Amino acid sequence: MRCVIARFPFDLTKSGVLESMKGVKPEPIAGESVIIGRRQYPVKQVGQIITRQDRRDFSAGEVVRAMTLLGFTCRGLPQAAATPEPALTPLQRASAMLGSPVSV
Repeated sequence: MRCVIARFPFDLTKSGVLESMKGVKPEPIAGESVIIGRRQYPVKQVGQIITRQDRRDFSAGEVVRAMTLLGFTCRGLPQAAATPEPALTPLQRASAMLGSPVSV
């Protein structure tokens, strides 16, 4: 399949990507990722290996689009576990310690 990454056309196949990534150890994932075989790789690492270009030359979106078209599973940015609650003001904290008034 013909994919354009960093303004250059590449003829990529699923088997070709699998062969290129064979034996490559995944880097720690901090952003978007793609599952190749049984491993999960950062998309920038995959893009660098399959295009042999510097990671600054292409966007993660270009690689995600190409990998999705080839049939690989891509995952978005990791979600935060929970959003922290805003800190209470001293007045709110004192009110909570004394108990809130009962509404009638």
